[in-house]
Amino acid sequence: MHYLAEGLRLPTNALDYTILILYFAVVLGVGFAARASVKTSLDFFLSGRSLPAWVTGLAFVAANLGALEILGMAANGAQYGVYTVHWYWVGAIPAMVFLGLVMMPFYYGSKVRSVPEFLLHRYGPSSHLLSSIIFSVASVLIAGVNLYAMAIVVEALLGWPQWVAIVVAGLFVLAYITLGGLSSAIYNEVLQFFVILAALIPLTVVGLRRIGGFGGLKDSLVASHGPNFVSAWGGTGIGSANPLGANWLTIVLGLGFCLSFGYWTTNFAEVQRALSARNLSAARRTPLIAAFPKVFIPLIVVVPGLISLVLRPDIGSKKSGLQYNDAIPLLMSELLPNGVLGLAVTGLLAAFMAGMAANVSSFNTVFTHDIWRAYIRRNRSDGYYLLTGRVVTAIGVLVGMGTAFIASSFSNIMNYLQTLFSFFNVPLFCVFIIGMFWRRATAPAGFWGLLCGTLAALINYFWLYRADVISIPSDQGANFVSAIVAFVVGGVVMITVTLFTEPKPVESLAGLVYGTTAPGVAEPPAPGDEAWYRRPAVLGWSALILAAVCYIPFSL
Repeated sequence: MHYLAEGLRLPTNALDYTILILYFAVVLGVGFAARASVKTSLDFFLSGRSLPAWVTGLAFVAANLGALEILGMAANGAQYGVYTVHWYWVGAIPAMVFLGLVMMPFYYGSKVRSVPEFLLHRYGPSSHLLSSIIFSVASVLIAGVNLYAMAIVVEALLGWPQWVAIVVAGLFVLAYITLGGLSSAIYNEVLQFFVILAALIPLTVVGLRRIGGFGGLKDSLVASHGPNFVSAWGGTGIGSANPLGANWLTIVLGLGFCLSFGYWTTNFAEVQRALSARNLSAARRTPLIAAFPKVFIPLIVVVPGLISLVLRPDIGSKKSGLQYNDAIPLLMSELLPNGVLGLAVTGLLAAFMAGMAANVSSFNTVFTHDIWRAYIRRNRSDGYYLLTGRVVTAIGVLVGMGTAFIASSFSNIMNYLQTLFSFFNVPLFCVFIIGMFWRRATAPAGFWGLLCGTLAALINYFWLYRADVISIPSDQGANFVSAIVAFVVGGVVMITVTLFTEPKPVESLAGLVYGTTAPGVAEPPAPGDEAWYRRPAVLGWSALILAAVCYIPFSL
């Protein structure tokens, strides 16, 4: 994309830049406003556990609806077709419901500040330290992908040099998180959610009108790519060839279970939003509220990728010079007038900053609380750790800038992102889920399961797949297989090690294993929680039914 800046340059004018400047001013204003509420480290890292469910729910979905989601899933739509909806209705909604109904009582009830801290209580310091290091590395890598993608898009659309875009966006994220901590990040994510919708909805509507609506979209893609390209499950039989390079089994197990549950239930960039809720009921409802807008996100993310393929059938080919990542910028350059164009650019930048802020805010919490405070500088004052968190935020932004260009070797950044998830999130989920439902699982089993699962995913991807020892049709197919391998190896190692090691006393597992309750964890329902829309079970089942209904027209 960086070599086509002139080809995708937007005809922006003073009106577009005015909208952009106003948005940046509001972002900084939110940071300054949130600063007044930051008096302790708990305020900085978890908003004092005081936010209402609707705020944390919108922040939950916005933290995921970053530039990687928008550019990456649009790229997936252009490259793989309607198969991409699996990332939402199989690869997100069930796991979000599981997080809200089953796992949040363990997270919130144990009063942990991070996902790795839960492992400290369940398994001990070895698993805690290893998971903290793994998560910290993953966070800055993903933050770097956001910065890289943003720099490339801004250079292509506005003509800004890459380093200018990286520095400007990085400094704004650094400023509002350092000022207001997680509260600033969350309230800005709520703002960014609506800005992103305002940018993507017009793009989708105008694009569909250009190609004759959904009927014209389907007819064009069937004519050029065949009927399976516009069907979620067409051609996914075992042994069948399809653009995704995966069959129904690897989709269900690799994406729908291993990658999906690994990401949504253990990725602290998401879970942190729920942990900042004001009570357990609000924490449980956070991912469930987020599931409802998540159901409809494919219509404004995946569909534009399909539209770009109709408008430019050669996208992704070497002769066109356009990568799949160019799908959204291409539509913006061809379809939107000034004013709306400025709003679209603002929405795209908002998405980049939301994704980066989510990872930076979770990185500063894990590094400060789970590494620095736990193993390097213990028993210091709360003010010391508050200052450390602000310094670590700056370090995270700077390291993210340094890791940005690792993503440059991937023409589809979502392939790169899913690769990272298979390496880091899936082994962590394996250790979590076994330890949460099996009291016998031991501390050494947690450590070795996490380590071996991570190494197995790395070996499968870099040695077996990249070196062509085994044949897998696509990067995404390889990611699904790596996820399955990581989970299976981690689980087998955990079971084996557990059989030869001593378990923790049962009384020390209260509130950490399913079927046990820690003293004082249960809390009375808040006033008004008897209303149906505040019942987690009702919200969870409603989200699952809605996702299933949306699946029907995309599966025919």
